[in-house]
Amino acid sequence: MTPTVEIYTWSRCPFCIRAKSLLDQKDIAYTEYCIDGDEAARSEMSKRADGRRSLPQIFINDYHVGGCDDLLALDAKGGVEPLLARSPA
Repeated sequence: MTPTVEIYTWSRCPFCIRAKSLLDQKDIAYTEYCIDGDEAARSEMSKRADGRRSLPQIFINDYHVGGCDDLLALDAKGGVEPLLARSPA
């Protein structure tokens, strides 16, 4: 099974860039949804992210990880790889 990693971003957001950098360093493929100024897309993201509107918002196998700090904390605990191995929710 190939893991599904999705990240909602703004192109110049430093937290988005940092989160993508971690994924790139770990050689984790992801689908990026750059939603610069697209309020409809941000509303859809917010529905998936339990109302959170900050960027980035990251999903691994349909599990809502959260933002950049959440991803970094998850990685520090060794939690990213187990999520990648899990079946989608």
